[in-house]
Amino acid sequence: MSGENKLLVMRHSKSSWKTNEPDHRRPLSGRGTRDAVVAGQFLAVHAPDLVWVSSATRAVQTWQCAQLGGASAAHAVTSDSLYAASADTMLGVLARTPESASVVVLIAHEPGVSDLVTKLAAPSALTDEVAAHFPTSAIAVLSHDQDWSNLTPGSCTLDSVEIPRG
Repeated sequence: MSGENKLLVMRHSKSSWKTNEPDHRRPLSGRGTRDAVVAGQFLAVHAPDLVWVSSATRAVQTWQCAQLGGASAAHAVTSDSLYAASADTMLGVLARTPESASVVVLIAHEPGVSDLVTKLAAPSALTDEVAAHFPTSAIAVLSHDQDWSNLTPGSCTLDSVEIPRG
């Protein structure tokens, strides 16, 4: 593959605990909704080609609110596999990304998202920060020149971490 690809790994926005719904169906809180809209402004700048979204209500709502903030993508795929997924499971999902996609967003859950970032990124002070604390709505921006099916530990550069707040 030639050229640089971007992977934006996002933890879903803040969910509500004021519900009797099972974990998978917990919605966003008011703060989570506001944060996700602001996250959408950040994601819009990167112009994603594809978004992978956990099927959990709070993750789906995170993407919906991000769209209200200006984010868009040619394709968005909701995946049950991303709910409570490990970094390795997330890598398996990313491996299904078409090579035509150069900017991909993955919206999922802790601890999988921070594990994925620290697994893919070369060690740095920034990866140490992600390992220590990756709050709701956080977005890690990684760059790489690999095929999506060939991502390996340390094959990415962690360019930045954004923590949108509304």
